[in-house]
Amino acid sequence: MRWGLSPRGPGPAALAAARSLWGLPCFPCCPRWRGTARRLLVRSVTGASNELQSSSNGRYRETVLLPQTSFPMKLLGRQQPDLELEIQQKCGFSELYSWQRERKVKTEFCLHDGPPYANGDPHVGHALNKILKDIANRYHMMRGSKVHFVPGWDCHGLPIEVKVLSELGGKAQNLSAVEIREKARSFARAAIEKQRSAFIRWGVMADWDNCYYTFDGKYEAKQLRIFYQMYEKGLIYRSYKPVFWSPSSRTALAEAELEYNPEHVSRSVYVKFPLLKPAPKLASLIDGSAPASCLVWTTQPWTIPANQAVCYMPDAKYAIVKCSTSGELYVLAADKVTPVASALKTTFEVISTCSGADLENGTCTHPLIPDKVSPLLPANHVTMAKGTGLVHTAPAHGMEDYSVASQHDLSMDCVVDEDGVFTDAAGPELRRKAVLEEGTDAVIKMLQASKNLLKEETLVHSYPYDWRTKKPVVIRASKQWFVDITDLKTTAKELLKKVKFIPASALNAMVDTMDRRPYWCISRQRAWGVPIPVFHHKTKDEFLINSQTVEHVAQLVEQHGSDVWWTLPPEQLLPAEVLAQAGGADALEFAPGRDILDIWFDSGTSWSCVLPGTDQTADLYLEGKDQLGGWFQSSLLTSVAVRKKAPFKTVVVHGFTLGEKGEKMSKSLGNVVDPDVVVNGGQDQSKEPPYGADVLRWWVAESNVFTEVTISPSVLSAARDDISKLRNTLRFLLGNVAGFNPETDSIPVDKMYVIDQYMLHLLQDLAGKVTDSYKQYDFGKVIRLLQAFYTRELSNFYFSIIKDRLYCESAGDPKRRSCQTALAEILDVMVRAFAPILPHLAEEVFQHIPYAKEPRSVFRTGWINTSSLWKKPGLEEAVESACAMRDKFLGSIPGRNAAEYDVTVVIEPGLLFEIMEMLQAEETSSTSQLSELMMASRTTLLSQEPQVTPGDATEHTGTFLINLEGGDIREESSYKVIVTPTTKEKCPRCWKYTATSSDTLCPRCAEVVGGT
Repeated sequence: MRWGLSPRGPGPAALAAARSLWGLPCFPCCPRWRGTARRLLVRSVTGASNELQSSSNGRYRETVLLPQTSFPMKLLGRQQPDLELEIQQKCGFSELYSWQRERKVKTEFCLHDGPPYANGDPHVGHALNKILKDIANRYHMMRGSKVHFVPGWDCHGLPIEVKVLSELGGKAQNLSAVEIREKARSFARAAIEKQRSAFIRWGVMADWDNCYYTFDGKYEAKQLRIFYQMYEKGLIYRSYKPVFWSPSSRTALAEAELEYNPEHVSRSVYVKFPLLKPAPKLASLIDGSAPASCLVWTTQPWTIPANQAVCYMPDAKYAIVKCSTSGELYVLAADKVTPVASALKTTFEVISTCSGADLENGTCTHPLIPDKVSPLLPANHVTMAKGTGLVHTAPAHGMEDYSVASQHDLSMDCVVDEDGVFTDAAGPELRRKAVLEEGTDAVIKMLQASKNLLKEETLVHSYPYDWRTKKPVVIRASKQWFVDITDLKTTAKELLKKVKFIPASALNAMVDTMDRRPYWCISRQRAWGVPIPVFHHKTKDEFLINSQTVEHVAQLVEQHGSDVWWTLPPEQLLPAEVLAQAGGADALEFAPGRDILDIWFDSGTSWSCVLPGTDQTADLYLEGKDQLGGWFQSSLLTSVAVRKKAPFKTVVVHGFTLGEKGEKMSKSLGNVVDPDVVVNGGQDQSKEPPYGADVLRWWVAESNVFTEVTISPSVLSAARDDISKLRNTLRFLLGNVAGFNPETDSIPVDKMYVIDQYMLHLLQDLAGKVTDSYKQYDFGKVIRLLQAFYTRELSNFYFSIIKDRLYCESAGDPKRRSCQTALAEILDVMVRAFAPILPHLAEEVFQHIPYAKEPRSVFRTGWINTSSLWKKPGLEEAVESACAMRDKFLGSIPGRNAAEYDVTVVIEPGLLFEIMEMLQAEETSSTSQLSELMMASRTTLLSQEPQVTPGDATEHTGTFLINLEGGDIREESSYKVIVTPTTKEKCPRCWKYTATSSDTLCPRCAEVVGGT
């Protein structure tokens, strides 16, 4: 059906179709109004309904139904944190987890808690992580799922051990492994209690009575069994390989235990490797009249004594150049001739060029050991990014170097010990010198003495440091235990394609970190951890491990904890049958090894101990982005190794917490934000006020957690202000549903006032968007949706319109009940929408709902519940017209009281007039729905121009195109808005200009007062 623009407008059938489409009678406000015009309303409308609340005297004050609630507008000083503690107690926060676990529901939601490290006080990073998890859990619980969330702690490892030893100072040197373990355990337990108390105070719902700890005997035993499962499959092996080594901690480190210092200063050198036997093609290019050398550059001169080869890029082009300063010939990459000559402050004359393949089978003389040969070898890791295109290769001190050594059977001897000091095997000039300090200086002097040093310069660059001691590490070869991750990575990457990552970019980041990992070193040379269950031969390079030995040790550990590895004699650590095979206790030639497992292996096996059921797969892992190379990865690799499946379905990755200007937090900068001070206030509470936990939670939810998250006093103050605005909205809602009983007083949707129906229409849209945002773990969007709704739709718009109806109609009038019906629904949806984020505020509101028979916990009553009847297809398009007219009126009286005017709306006959007629059946009214929306004292609706227009009237014209169903319902109408100052007096009760005299009630108020 298509309508033309005839004066008669659409026929009855068309109007009926339109009404059905809009769900009329309905009259919402248009989207256009929400912008400029609505802001006009806020500053221009100061009518009676707004003044009523502030009126403190007057004979009719007692007849006005002002809001009634004990819900406070503000909580000052200690009131907020004190009330939160009271609510936690009164509303059963501590019992909520067990209550929801006992429900008979079909769905289960499992969020596996990545263990925080038990080595210090709770900090804002903890708050960010735990609160994000709690918001997710509370949402899923309210949606009807049984939540599985067992909090845990990572209790072993170097950081805790280092802290304990540093506190003991010199006394630490005399401690046995058992004493160190005892003190580390006590330290971890104390940290756990501090952190647990903080997490509970922040309102985190969890199984606090049944947490998991990596130092628990049962956990350790399970870990040992997984270790053996991987060993039995050939995935764990012992080998002599270069690893990151921390001299300051005297242990191997994994990549995830490093941090890179961009300000590290190295002494880089250009070194000659004299050609001993050039390859035939290269020999033909060198005339023999001058000495020739391969030119290399390194930032680690201390590794040159361990040199075994010089590597080149087979496909690259190399040049033979003559140095203008020395007259010597050098071989280097053709692309590096100019930059290297510049660095050496000389010029190079290119004598000839050749391919990398032409260097094959050539040899050089070692620059420090004249009788040692360094062969020229091809290698894929050589690049032209820096240096000379020829790479000094020391297999004991580089992962790529090790690969070359494996292919060409080079020596991998290491002459650097656990303290980062040259051993006696390094020779008298180097022995007992620290390689990164005086050892480097000694090597450079030796190069000078051998006349093979061309230049030394300092280089500021990024260099790996021990994440706890903050001191540089070295790469050195040692006997360690490794996980062979070559095949595991291939399977893991395939499985990750089925895992949902939020944000999606985190998937590539995780794959990249795995690809960069050549192997996983899982042994550590410390005391505080789970022992690698292997017995080493006392005199031979042999070890003993099998299913019997590991199961026997696992059972002992399960019963008594892993201390048994250090406290029991070796013969008790071995099962009787194995001991007999080994010759009995007297002849036992095996001793328990002293390596412990990497803490990433510790925590990475948590899925096997914590996740429920036989499936043992979590719906969600949620941690910081550092875990892409840490816990996410170790969990994935161990799970893939043992059972060829990922331990998670969804991975959410958040950023780090930073200061206000995006800087890292540090005590020296004075920008550390203590979450306890946020909640309870600092010593000077005028500068550090007590905000309570909900402000902390709002900050977490509001932040864009998928990037870095800033926190500062100004950010927290803004969060408090935002919650205060929300409280004001909630107070208005609570106050105006006083005396209302939804069971008996609610008005059916189709009989509600148009604007009330429209608010339910918007409310259903809000509920859907909020729910979708929670599903995507986008809690910041939840807050933005709520803020837009309660600021724009409610406070600035709806509340301004309805105050007259709420305050001045009789208590049981259907018009007022219609409004209260909408307010009750709005209150319920809003509270449930923010409850996962602000649980304390949500429970506080539920304590003040006047029609609740007895206060109930919002979390025990389910998620948002809306009705399909609220949705009115086509509604917003249909009513833009009315808002356009309202815009004309309000725009003509900026800064003035709308109630001081009468408005006449003239519309040509047709669909637009029919819509307006449904809002105002009579020609002139001061109580119609159209009048309420306009907020004028009186509204007149005409289909033709009035015969007489007052001289002080202003006229505003416009047209409006109704276009629905893709053009099937289409009509453009003209309208005119005539604004006239009212001739009536202000009613002493409602303050609208509808009375015959200032001492007389308007007809509406007279009827209400007379009927009471």
